Amino acid sequence: MEPSPALEECLKLLKGERDEQRLAGLLLVTKVCQNDDEAAILKVYEAVGVGFLERLLKTGMGKGSVSKKEGDNREAYLRLGVTVLASFCRVTGIASSQDIISMVPLVLEAMSNRSGSSTFVEFYEFMLLVAAASEDGLTTFYKFGGLKSLAFQVSSFPDGSPMFEHTLRLMQLILSKIPLDVINTQSPSELAMMVVAVARQFAVLHNALKFDALHVLSLLLSSNHAAPLHGALRSISSEDWATYIRFGIVTILQNRVVATEKLQALILAESMMSMLGESWLLEPTKLPHDQQDPIPVDRCLFLVLESSRVEVAVLLNELAYLKFEASTSTECIPMKKQNLAISFSLIEKIIRLISNVHEAKDKLISDNTGMKVISGLNETVGVVLDFLKDAKDHGQKRGDDLLASVRIVGSYLAEAPSACKHKVRELLDYMLSVEGEDEESPFSSVCFLLPMLCQTTMKLEGCKALTSFGGHKAVVECLARLIHQNNQKVEDSGLIFLACDTIMNLLLKREELRAQLAGSEFVPLLPALAAWAEDSNETSVVMMATSICSLIFELTSEETLFNYPNFNPSILNCLSRLIAKSLAYCSQGELSYDSATDHDLHQIVASGFVQWADRFPHIKRAVESHLQQ
Repeated sequence: MEPSPALEECLKLLKGERDEQRLAGLLLVTKVCQNDDEAAILKVYEAVGVGFLERLLKTGMGKGSVSKKEGDNREAYLRLGVTVLASFCRVTGIASSQDIISMVPLVLEAMSNRSGSSTFVEFYEFMLLVAAASEDGLTTFYKFGGLKSLAFQVSSFPDGSPMFEHTLRLMQLILSKIPLDVINTQSPSELAMMVVAVARQFAVLHNALKFDALHVLSLLLSSNHAAPLHGALRSISSEDWATYIRFGIVTILQNRVVATEKLQALILAESMMSMLGESWLLEPTKLPHDQQDPIPVDRCLFLVLESSRVEVAVLLNELAYLKFEASTSTECIPMKKQNLAISFSLIEKIIRLISNVHEAKDKLISDNTGMKVISGLNETVGVVLDFLKDAKDHGQKRGDDLLASVRIVGSYLAEAPSACKHKVRELLDYMLSVEGEDEESPFSSVCFLLPMLCQTTMKLEGCKALTSFGGHKAVVECLARLIHQNNQKVEDSGLIFLACDTIMNLLLKREELRAQLAGSEFVPLLPALAAWAEDSNETSVVMMATSICSLIFELTSEETLFNYPNFNPSILNCLSRLIAKSLAYCSQGELSYDSATDHDLHQIVASGFVQWADRFPHIKRAVESHLQQ
């Protein structure tokens, strides 16, 4: 095909000897290249050459010797040079060439020297085309401060402008190619500035860019490496960005959008609650400087809860089918488990939120709202229990989805121990046996259920339910393991006391449970409790350990203990010292009688000593000797 007259004229001028001719040719380039004719663009690019464009940009930036006339036209030269570069880069082969990539630092420098209001769209179009054309182009853009340039400019862009769209696309490219741990480590403040700007666009836009903004925000804030970014965001004095995100999430969840976008909104909500606390869900949702009435304070709560509940019901149904019924490929199971974890996390946070609101003096939500939330949570926990029953019926005990299901049940029952009572009673033995995929024996499942077990065993009915299938043995094993971890400086003291209270509840009702309890089942706790309390300076630890030991002694004897494997005199010596120490606390006035618990525990040890001392002559002699000193 013959070149057009316009193209021939453009090429003739570009090949001229004088810069004036070449500048005139450049002015024709944008018209010639408008039709995306790659052949024509390549001819023009070869005629221009990178060297001339580089000189043009430097002149526009005021670099080197610049005549008065050139100085007066600096803005026009800069705009022309970048516009021509953007036109050339519509051909991928040109955009990925080293000659063009070598221009990136210069263009970035030109961008960085300008305020946001004086930038123009071709800057961002050029950068986007080069970054999208090759990994080398993207790497060069990032290496020479591209992210910083974007972060400092983006907040000044008009809502939904082409410049913002190009910036968003660049961010998507960066996040897809540069490891998030690297970005978060090197540029947390720049990322924070980007989040603040994108959050506003996420709230106010009503086109496809809204979903792109959602994806960028959810990816940034939900990353496992986002701690530096979270810290930078928490240090920002204005909370407008958090309000914008909440407003955008409400908009997504209350409208008809595809399920994948609602899931992204839930991921973003979970990240915000993890970063700013559960109460973020109940903060006012009104756009800054907007005259419209604010969204009701409980709207976001209801939308997040109901969307999460729908996700849980759908995902559990699909997982049950794929795991227990389907004979086809199960490759999608890991993704479904990951999505389930997000919804479970949100529901668990809402459980904590409702608990905190209930305990607070200032009511953030009405009683009617609270009852609606509790009703929804009851229903969802029932669905989760049905999933666990299905797994039990199919002989499945191992799986992170099963463990997560036990966790959400445990979280809710810790606040509402009598909820779903019949189903819980039926499945308690199974739930205590569930193992995570990386566990060799049940442990996490027992930990998740400890708050509920601690409450239910306060009544005889709960104790009988637990001991009827030997569930107390799982608590004993869990406590021994928790103490071992605590001695290795793993912070589990809260769980340790929950397990201790559960064991204490059982042992205090030993007469009523005599047929279901055996002293031998609790003996493994004695070495663990001795190790936990021996070097502790906390009165509560010593009193709790010795009171449990005292109750165990009532079920056995010293002679019997020495017949157990690995039970040696050193353990008994340690226990003797602890019993003497706890008895001495009272006589030395070291117990705080402002605490009824301390007094009650001392009574257990003292009265117990009278009951079993004759069966433990070694301990009796040691205690009497210690008390006489």
